[in-house]
Amino acid sequence: MPQHPHEDLLAHLTRTSPLAPGEAARVVADVLAYFSETTEDYVRRRHGELQARGLTNDRIFGRIAAELPARRVAAPELSARQLRRIVYG
Repeated sequence: MPQHPHEDLLAHLTRTSPLAPGEAARVVADVLAYFSETTEDYVRRRHGELQARGLTNDRIFGRIAAELPARRVAAPELSARQLRRIVYG
């Protein structure tokens, strides 16, 4: 059976939390998928989430622009126009 590429992290999680090995592997996979999201995919996803909450585009684009620098791999600073182009093409 091939070893998981993050076996040390899985061992740490199962040792320090109530997670079983399979649950720990799913958590690690989810976290890696979240942080591997491209800037464009993140902007589109967050726009949809915030729009579903009833926020207007002015508030949405300002909020997304403030969130981007905190991403795991910091995105370049994007203007509201650049954010609109990602969402609407």
